[in-house]
Amino acid sequence: MSLTLQQLQAHLGGLVFAPPEPAAAAAGPPTSPERSSPPESEAVPSSAATAPEPDGVRLVDYASRGVHLEVRTPASQVVAAAELLDREGFALDAVTGVDWIAQGEMEVIYDYFHPTAPWRVAVRSRIPRDHPQVPTISAVFPGANWHERETHDFFGIRFLGHPDLTPLLLPEDADFHPLKKDFAV
Repeated sequence: MSLTLQQLQAHLGGLVFAPPEPAAAAAGPPTSPERSSPPESEAVPSSAATAPEPDGVRLVDYASRGVHLEVRTPASQVVAAAELLDREGFALDAVTGVDWIAQGEMEVIYDYFHPTAPWRVAVRSRIPRDHPQVPTISAVFPGANWHERETHDFFGIRFLGHPDLTPLLLPEDADFHPLKKDFAV
């Protein structure tokens, strides 16, 4: 592999801050909720969920984070990130969700690995909890199909353009998502 980790960081950084596509630009600038840490007087214990870091790409300590690069990107850029990682020889390891109920958001996390370079990349995208949807990456990584179906089952996150979001692990008539934090039996 001729690409360095720093070059990959720069390429992915170009995606995170890419200008909106022409159709999206005509509709006006994208809006997202303000993301900041709470004042110290309202700070939550370190074991509890806090506001996410701003979008961007950063090198992180593998020993403490389990990845070498962490990418935080808008949902509109997850397919572009997947395409770039695919071109660079990465494979998809997992897709999962996180319910950030206090922030009113859901997060989709894509874990990638490189089979010959010892690199791991996590791509994270926060989406509104009341309308959790993100484009599918199954056209880029066909194996994402089942991961996205499982994430849809358990979190209710909708993967736009997915060929078949029928339940994978839950009963066909399930109208619940058991990993959402407000789920009750």
